[in-house]
Amino acid sequence: MKKILGIGGSPRKGGNSDILLQRLLKGASDEGVATEEIQLREYQFQPCIACERCRKDKECTGLQDGMQLIYPKIREAGGMILISPIYSYNVTALTKSFIDRLYSFYHFSDERPGQWSSHLAGQGRKAIIAVVGEQATRAEGGMDLTLETMRRSVEALGYEVVDELPVLGIFHKGKVREYPQVLEQAEALGRRLASLL
Repeated sequence: MKKILGIGGSPRKGGNSDILLQRLLKGASDEGVATEEIQLREYQFQPCIACERCRKDKECTGLQDGMQLIYPKIREAGGMILISPIYSYNVTALTKSFIDRLYSFYHFSDERPGQWSSHLAGQGRKAIIAVVGEQATRAEGGMDLTLETMRRSVEALGYEVVDELPVLGIFHKGKVREYPQVLEQAEALGRRLASLL
């Protein structure tokens, strides 16, 4: 369980989200914790189709695609870093599809709506969420909404979100490299996450 899985939700290779995820994972690795980076754009997977088979099978059996490669990695890692740029006031389509496909980790009672829980809860899992946005303030562009979407989704799965990294006012590819304080903050957060596992 002492492993951190870094999940990138940006369609743009080598962009600001990628750079920040690598620095977050570097911080964790410097603390001696095993890390693994997953870029969702490198996996072929569909959005959830609401077949509800996972309610009975206790795993996603309705779709056989790239998510079947990611599920075991989530189970074996006690830490998660999830990062997305803001697209149209919220997470990217890749990130949203990924979050929706985590539905298979939930256990539901027979009533609808009814009680539910997560198979990942109660295991001491910790997470960091990070968001990159073009706008200069949190009030414009959807930073708070994007963070809330990610936070609530990750917490519902059973993770404690120990930190958030909102990065504002950066758009051009690789521009975050010109902000050493942001890169240093990312590494520090990665170290903190590692220390809490």
